[in-house]
Formats: sequence, structure tokens, C-alpha cells
Amino acid sequence: MARTTSEPLPLDAQLCFSLYSTTIAINRLYKPMLDSLGVTYPQYLVLSTLWEKDGQTISAIADRLALEPSTITPLMKRLEAAGFVSRQRNPADERQVQVFLTAKGNGLRSETACLTDALLRNSGFEVKEMIALNEQVQRLRDALAGTS
Repeated sequence: MARTTSEPLPLDAQLCFSLYSTTIAINRLYKPMLDSLGVTYPQYLVLSTLWEKDGQTISAIADRLALEPSTITPLMKRLEAAGFVSRQRNPADERQVQVFLTAKGNGLRSETACLTDALLRNSGFEVKEMIALNEQVQRLRDALAGTS
């Protein structure tokens, strides 16, 4: 798409703003449900990573979420204090800390289905539309991150 002017695009015409403001709207939608479960959105993301594969290192979780390990550690401490996870030194490499879901952390997984239900209900999208949109956003993310 060729641009013929050097003027910046109006805010609503900028994809970065559309994605940013949509993320804020989704977080606002999720917040009351996550509050009732006793977790924040970043903590939910950490738990989701562990639901995909339990026993990951702090570094692996940080990589999966595109965050720094120093950002994950405080989240992990709060999740551990709440009884959702336990941290253990890797016996094969004492420098690594592995994170494991507790029964309470595993049990929370089924309770988070309400998030997807609320997103679909409030968006008015059909499941297939939401899947297609998610795939497009992932393709964009991967292209911009150089991982496609």
C-alpha cells in the first residue's frame, strides 16, 4: 500500500492502536472474572503456559511470553504464595528453577473457560471468525518478530 502523504495516519487507522486498544478492552472484560479466581492477567498467562507444559523453567516461560525472566520471577512468587505453583531447583542443573502446577493451579484451568465464552459472547464473533482473526494476528506477530 503506497502512501502519498507524509502526514501521520489518524489514530483509528493505525493497526498498532487498534491492537493496543483491543488488548485493553479484552483485559477489562477479563478482569472481573480473573479477580474472582484470584489471579491477574499476567499470572493467568503464566498459568496458561504451564497448562501447555508443566515443569518449565522460568526462562522457558519468559521466552514463551516474550518477557524477561526478571518480569516472570515476581509473578511466580505471588503464584506460589497463592498456592497455584511450586518452584524447585532442577536437580540436573541447580542454576535453573523449574515451575510446577499444584493441584490448585491445575484446578483453575477449567474455571478459566469463562474467559473465552465472555470474549465470544461480547464480540459477537462466531468461533470460526475468532479463530481466523487469531491466526492473522499470530501471522503478523511472527512476521514482525522474524519468526515466520
